[in-house]
Amino acid sequence: MTDIKKGLAGVVVDYTAVSKVNPETNSLLYRGYPVQELAATQPFEAVAYLLWKGELPTDVELARLRAVEREYRALAPDVRAVIDHVPLDAHPMDEVRTAVSLIGAKDLAGSGSVLDASGNPDENLARSIRLFAALPAIVAYGQRRRRGQEPVAPRNDLDYAANFLWMTFGEEADDVVVDAFNRSMILYAEHSFNASTFTGRVIASTLSDLYSAVVGAIGALKGPLHGGANEAVLHIFDEIGEASNVGPWLDQALAEKRKIMGFGHRVYKRGDSRVPTMKAALDTLVNHYDRPDVLALYDELESEFVARKGIYPNLDYPSGPAYNLIGFDTLTFTPLFVAARVTGWTAHIMEQLASNALIRPLSEYNGPDERHIEGYVPDAAILEAAERAEEAAE
Repeated sequence: MTDIKKGLAGVVVDYTAVSKVNPETNSLLYRGYPVQELAATQPFEAVAYLLWKGELPTDVELARLRAVEREYRALAPDVRAVIDHVPLDAHPMDEVRTAVSLIGAKDLAGSGSVLDASGNPDENLARSIRLFAALPAIVAYGQRRRRGQEPVAPRNDLDYAANFLWMTFGEEADDVVVDAFNRSMILYAEHSFNASTFTGRVIASTLSDLYSAVVGAIGALKGPLHGGANEAVLHIFDEIGEASNVGPWLDQALAEKRKIMGFGHRVYKRGDSRVPTMKAALDTLVNHYDRPDVLALYDELESEFVARKGIYPNLDYPSGPAYNLIGFDTLTFTPLFVAARVTGWTAHIMEQLASNALIRPLSEYNGPDERHIEGYVPDAAILEAAERAEEAAE
């Protein structure tokens, strides 16, 4: 009997030097650095550099990366036009997926046949930086157009996180908000062979191009069991309303066997190591916006759910209300995840290509036994091929 690993649970398929969860400390490591240390000390651009290059940048290297990133911040007119063709009532992840596809098609136009698509390391690093730079304008415009607002031009005097907020809201964010947002982007940047990253690596393993791999990863991230979970957390908060309603709401949800998003994780068994850092960021936002009601609901639902089920929050639980307080629409949460995770995706895509093997697992067939169409008579060529196959098998 074949041992089926449903969902590839527990299957180790390759090496990676990009990240790991250290079981001894329950810490998520990016290239060896605990993510909580990076979130507390580094700008997101430096963490992107670390994921791509393996080491934190020097001041000169960081300045160079920032200079290139700022060249590609603006929303290109044709990218805006293609976003405008996406229905306003479509999910904004459809905007992001479509925009990235156009960016890739433009960049690769005239570059040759599909045999040349995968690119060399320098080309793929340049493509990664361009996507990193372009995504904030795409995500920001997606929210603004749904509100009937025009896009906001980027500002080169602001770093990545501050500029992202500027393009979304059209005003400078306070330092406490920029810091909380920067920390969230770092926490979401990378998480080993999760579903979207593995999707990107599978596509890259065929020697397709980096943009196609990222588009596939975006599709995987859209699912509510992956990136869409942070949206679901806000829907739960909206349903409950206030802390006093948690008990009755949870009674009904558990009786209906509903999946409570924002709790549990495939990898972490002792709690998601990223949660304390994001919860601290949420606390600063609660104080900044004077919203103790949000914290009361957060604490009550966590306390009740952990007490009843013994399952702890994951990163999506504190990030949902944090993004809501900053002013992002709930539908924008997963596109924000894309803007962060594109750094980890592209690091993995480049790692896959550096030591590539086509990812092609096997399956165990459990369908009907061989059967035939009544009256079918194979032609001579098919019979000959079958005979050759039998001889080869012998």
